[in-house]
Parts: sequence; C-alpha cells; structure tokens
Amino acid sequence: MANPIVAVVDSVFPTLDPARKALKRVNAEIRMADEPTPEKILEVAADADGVLTTYGQVTAEIIEGLNNCKVIGRFGIGIDNIDVAAAAAKGITVTYAPVYCLDEVSDHAMALLLSLARKVTYANNLVSEGRWEMPAVVPIARLRGKTLGLVGLGNIPQKIVIKAQAFGLNIVSFDPYCPEEVFGRLNVGNVSFDDLLNQSDYVSIHVPLTPETENMFNMDAFKKMKATAFLINTARGPLVNTNDLAAALDEGELAGAGLDVLPNEPPTADDPIVGRKDVIITPHTGFYSEDALLDLQTTVASDMAAVLAGEEPKYPVK
Repeated sequence: MANPIVAVVDSVFPTLDPARKALKRVNAEIRMADEPTPEKILEVAADADGVLTTYGQVTAEIIEGLNNCKVIGRFGIGIDNIDVAAAAAKGITVTYAPVYCLDEVSDHAMALLLSLARKVTYANNLVSEGRWEMPAVVPIARLRGKTLGLVGLGNIPQKIVIKAQAFGLNIVSFDPYCPEEVFGRLNVGNVSFDDLLNQSDYVSIHVPLTPETENMFNMDAFKKMKATAFLINTARGPLVNTNDLAAALDEGELAGAGLDVLPNEPPTADDPIVGRKDVIITPHTGFYSEDALLDLQTTVASDMAAVLAGEEPKYPVK
C-alpha cells in the first residue's frame, strides 16, 4: 500500500518537524501548497489522503475537488475556515485542537484586563513621551470587587475564572450551551447577555465565530455597557464591529478596549480603532508560546495519523 499523502494548505510555523514526527507512524508524505489559493491547494490536495490547514480556507469548492481525502485537520481551536458540513457530506473527518493554548489565551486576556485596569500601557506611553505625570493617569479604580463578564464559558474562559477570582473579581457569564453544573462548580453567575453587559466592569469575549455571533458586539451592545467598562477580545476579530467600537468610545458608551484580534488583520492605516489612547491592540499573539506551538502541531498531526491508520481521532469536530 502506498504511503499516505498529507497536503498542507498553509503554515505559520518555523518548522513542521513536530507534525512530521507525529505523521511518521503512518509514513506520510507531506506536500506543501505554494500559496493558499483554491488552485494551488488542489494541486497538492486533490489526491491527498489528509489535508492540514492553519488559516487557509478549505471551502466546499475545495472539498469537492478532494478525491481521496479521509481527514482535514485544523491547526487551531476555531474551525470557521473549514466547510465542516461539506466535509461531513463527503464522509471526511474534521479534527482540531480544542485544548491547545488554553493557558496562553487566558493569560493574554488577563494581561489585557490588568493593563486596562491599571492603565499600564497608557502610563508607559506617557513616560516614553517624556511625561512623568501621575495626575495624567488618574482616575484608576480598585480591581477587587469589580465584575468580569465572560461571554462564553468554554475551556479558555474557565481558565480565566480561576485567575480572575484570585484578583478578587466577581464573575458572571452568558453561555446558553454551558451546563448549569459548570456555573455552580466555578461560582460563576449565569446571566443573560443583556444583564452581563449591564453589570460588568470588564467584558471578555470567548465565543466561536458563526453567522449568529458575527458583529455580536455592535453599537447596540456598547450602549448597554457601563460608561466605565472595558471590552476585551482574544477570540475572533469579526465578533466585534470595530467601527462601532470606535464610535462608542468617542461617545463615551464605554471606557476602553483590549484587542488581540481584529476583523481585518493587519488593519489598514486609516482603521479608526488603531492609534487610540483608550485601546490596546496586540497583533494576534494571544495563542503564542513555544510550548503551545509544539502542542498544537503534535495534537492535530497525531489525530490525522490516527484516522489514516483506521483509528478514532481524539478531537473530532462533532
């Protein structure tokens, strides 16, 4: 039997050696697309047994052109760049890494929250401009006793709960899909979306990008937030309408934001959310650590090897 072929749509990794090591058990031959366009993807994937992607779009059109594919693996947590329904219709298993970078993203969300709360980035920028002016940084509110609203209570926000409670924050969450037992076990209030917006001093977003959640945070949502509240997004950029966010900040509907993701990455020079003193932006680095990248490649490639060996994957998309 010929060695299986694994096509790689795109890669952000310095090396694919961890994936190669995991796929060695089935003696897979790895073929890399020159660029993540439909034509170039199908050049290497049309007859492949498996397809690996990071950000490249694996559309219904591409899936239709896969002749031998048994499994599509996503190097990441979200799966919005794969047409899962089209894959299922063709009998193709889709796998991902739902427990990857939990510490990294939850740490990053807390770092943004703390920097907003203590005005660390703002104060640093003042000092860099030659301004040693404590009065220019005030007011700063005490963190303990404030309310953090988590939109979504999956694996990452559950990590945040433990870290935020250590700082004395009260936690509420909106997640209609999360069992009530989880709320009770974590001592998290189960509230509606509107109640979360009304109550929270900090709102942190942790939901997948779907047609229902796209632009979930728009002007209507911002108008329901406290004028002193801060928004944090380490999930998906299009969950937040950043044009509305900029306008809401100008109108005093909320106090500031910490964003690791944007609707358009990188942003254009005239993007109204960039360059503001009340917004911290990091370039989609929340997922990153050397350890996380090793975990990511190993997890996804190991599941691909399992499917190609006729076994059940550990993390299939259901």
